[in-house]
Amino acid sequence: MDPLTNLFSGLRTSSSAMSAERTRIDVIAKNLAYAQVTHMPDGSGPYRRQVVRFSTVMKRAAPGTKPEPEGVKVDRIEPDQVTPLERVYSPGHPDADAQGMVTYPNVNPTSEMADLITAVRAYESNANAADGFVKMAERALRLAQ
Repeated sequence: MDPLTNLFSGLRTSSSAMSAERTRIDVIAKNLAYAQVTHMPDGSGPYRRQVVRFSTVMKRAAPGTKPEPEGVKVDRIEPDQVTPLERVYSPGHPDADAQGMVTYPNVNPTSEMADLITAVRAYESNANAADGFVKMAERALRLAQ
C-alpha cells in the first residue's frame, strides 16, 4: 500500500472517531439536561439515561484477505436498562405515587461528567491526530514541488 493511501486511511480513522465522540458528547449533554425529569411528555415515566454503543468499521478486503479496521461508528443509542431508576420519598411532588415515592431518572451527574471529560479528551486526541495527518500531507506536497 502506498504511503499516501496510509495517510488518508489514518485521517479517515481519526475523523470517524471524532464524529462518534461528538455523538457521545451530545448524548451525555442530553442525559445531564434530563437528569431531574420525572415524567416524559409522552407519559412514559421518568427519563432513562441513554448510552452510545460504538462498532468498528471494517475496510473492504480483497477475496482471500483479512479485513482490517478502518474506523469507528455509532452503532446505536439505547436506554440504559442496567442502572436502576432512583426512588426518593417526596410526598408533595406532583409525580409521587400513593406511598409518596417519586421515581427519578437513572442519571448520575458525577458519572456523566466523568464520561463527558473522557469523550472530550478522546475527541481532542483524534483532532490532534487528524491535524498531524494534514501537516504530513502538506509537507509531502512541499517536498514534491
